[in-house]
Amino acid sequence: MAGLRARLGSGLGLLALSTLGLCLMLQVGAKRPPKTPPCPPSCSCTRDTAFCVDSKAVPRNLPSEVISLTLVNAAFSEIHDGAFSHLPLLQFLLLNSNKFTLIGDNAFTGLSHLQYLSLANNNLQTLPRDIFRPLDILSDLDLRGNSLNCDCKVKWLVEWLAHTNTTVAPIYCASPPRFQEHKVQDLPLREFDCITTDFVLYQTLSFPAVSAEPFLYSSDLYLALAQPGASACTILKWDYVERQLRDYDRIPAPSAVHCKPMVVDSQLYVVVAQLFGGSYIYHWDPNTTRFTKLQDIDPQRVRKPNDLEAFRIDGDWYFAVADSSKAGATSLYRWHQNGFYSQQALHAWHRDTDLEFVDGEGKPRLIVSSSSQAPIIYQWSRTQKQFVAQGEVTQVPDAQAVKHFRAGRDSYLCLSRYIGDSKILRWEGTRFSEVQALPSRGSLALQPFLVGGRRYLALGSDFSFTQIYQWDEGRQKFVRFQELAVQAPRAFCYMPAGDAQLLLAPSFKGQTLVYRHVVVDLSA
Repeated sequence: MAGLRARLGSGLGLLALSTLGLCLMLQVGAKRPPKTPPCPPSCSCTRDTAFCVDSKAVPRNLPSEVISLTLVNAAFSEIHDGAFSHLPLLQFLLLNSNKFTLIGDNAFTGLSHLQYLSLANNNLQTLPRDIFRPLDILSDLDLRGNSLNCDCKVKWLVEWLAHTNTTVAPIYCASPPRFQEHKVQDLPLREFDCITTDFVLYQTLSFPAVSAEPFLYSSDLYLALAQPGASACTILKWDYVERQLRDYDRIPAPSAVHCKPMVVDSQLYVVVAQLFGGSYIYHWDPNTTRFTKLQDIDPQRVRKPNDLEAFRIDGDWYFAVADSSKAGATSLYRWHQNGFYSQQALHAWHRDTDLEFVDGEGKPRLIVSSSSQAPIIYQWSRTQKQFVAQGEVTQVPDAQAVKHFRAGRDSYLCLSRYIGDSKILRWEGTRFSEVQALPSRGSLALQPFLVGGRRYLALGSDFSFTQIYQWDEGRQKFVRFQELAVQAPRAFCYMPAGDAQLLLAPSFKGQTLVYRHVVVDLSA
């Protein structure tokens, strides 16, 4: 019996050990109970949804499997770039009833599965351009209840709404007044005037100058500058690679007031007008690659030149010199075979300040402004081959500079005055009539110019900054556009240089500044 009991005890022991081992094996092979997913204190979460209230930021420690996220009464106002990139499977994003004022350009980047987006009832006034572009399968968008400012920053949204397949609930403009309560979807694109322009400083030439004349020679672009302080006419060349003006050559000119380039029969000449020491004409010799003096200009006739104007009439080349002395005379010269010869003494002893050649309706005219009397209009006589006085511009008793432009079918004169307002006059068929007066105390220079269909007027002053005006076609007047920090300008010159549209402002007291005309799309 004792042996039987021993054997039975041993068997029971083995059975107990076997049972214990089996239990241990079952415990090891069994699955653990589901682990609770991470969830911020401000949120209620399931494995694939999260509902957050009073969150101070977009929650980061959410399950990556979340496909639906709701934020309500969030304690932050900006949604930054990549705010939801840690939730790549997100399909439903409800951000309504918060106080969001700003959304980053790339706030929704990485949400390629997003189908429903609600931004309703926030404080959004605008939206970044193309913010919905990454949302390839977005089917529903709710933007209601925001204070959208329907200016150029919203133009892209109007375009997107017209072409998207996303269902978008009607949204309305809160401003500006002309669009208030208008449905954004119904806004006509033509109502958005979003293209504007600007003149930005492009290059600084570290010297004063009193005139600037661009010219083309042998397919290259150059600029001639009169620099009395440097005793030279400086020639600069446009570098198409570096897109800058570079030093090229100099013509000695101790008291230069104007350097006028002329290309006649493929030959380059520069008329150098000086206050003292006589005026000269130089010729560019391509063989020696230098300027050589060609001829003198009669010092008894031209004593104190102030301006030069070059032009062609019936195939012949001419230049005229405005003389501002008491004893000299504004004079006309004509090119003939190998030099320029005196053609006519136009206007003696009247302190002439500026010349403007106008070739309209087949009737060449030359307008001479003076500091001592009203501007005089001369008309070309083809029989006499001379200019004949036609009349005065009586609306202006004196003028420092005279320029002209055409707008539509109308011809206009711009006249600057040192004392008193500058004037804009329109030709009425038999006389000029004043259409605008521009404040311009201390003005010696003005220039109308056209850039890509936009017309401007640069008006300088010795006592204030230069004003740029833009022509308002509807009002037929210039409106103030921009102020440029140019000291005592003596001329303005528009110069197209490849794709760069440049405005040069030679200054008597400071550096010569080069501005570039740029076009800005406010809807971008």
